[in-house]
Amino acid sequence: MLKKSYTITCSSNFRDRILDLALRRSINVGDLARSILIVIPENIINTFEDPGEPEFNDREKTIIKSGRSKGRPWSRKPRLQARLSPGYNIILIRRALNLALILSHGEHVITIKDPIMIDEDQRIRNQKKTIELAYNKLEDKLELRSKAFSLLLFKPLIHGIHTRQDALYVMGLPPSDRPDLATLRGRYRELATIYHPDGELGNHEHMSQLNAAMDFLSK
Repeated sequence: MLKKSYTITCSSNFRDRILDLALRRSINVGDLARSILIVIPENIINTFEDPGEPEFNDREKTIIKSGRSKGRPWSRKPRLQARLSPGYNIILIRRALNLALILSHGEHVITIKDPIMIDEDQRIRNQKKTIELAYNKLEDKLELRSKAFSLLLFKPLIHGIHTRQDALYVMGLPPSDRPDLATLRGRYRELATIYHPDGELGNHEHMSQLNAAMDFLSK
């Protein structure tokens, strides 16, 4: 099943209490949240207090592990990490974790007897399953499309653009083709949207050879 990584910002005190509870139960934060989210209806969870964001002066120190600032200290909001199914919002997860704390202390007992509430919860679960299934299918389609595009990309010429055939190859045109300037420009615009480095499939090498091919054929 597809999982999503959630970053739950919270006070350092709440973070420490949740980590301690998870440790005592020999589970992770995601499992702790899930134990509430899949058992107790969302409308009941929302009746419990949201512990909220940390105060302005409540920060944790960490070291940046990558990028230009690697090794530098960084002050950030205290947080918890949890891997759960897609579709939850941070406030709901934070409420669920808070409810886990409340229940662990014996401060509250929840009894679900209302059949209407149970039916509503089941309807929501079914909707989430439908959404997750559609999301997985969409992800598979996007992955397949990405692979197809990758196969269609031209293989960059090691020696660069030296002949008309080289330029036509990069432009995706037959070696015997003699396109006019308007056709070349239209083709260039189409390919540039694919090969541009800022695009999902593009990179500097493809874009550089596309520019060189356009220059060669425009002479």
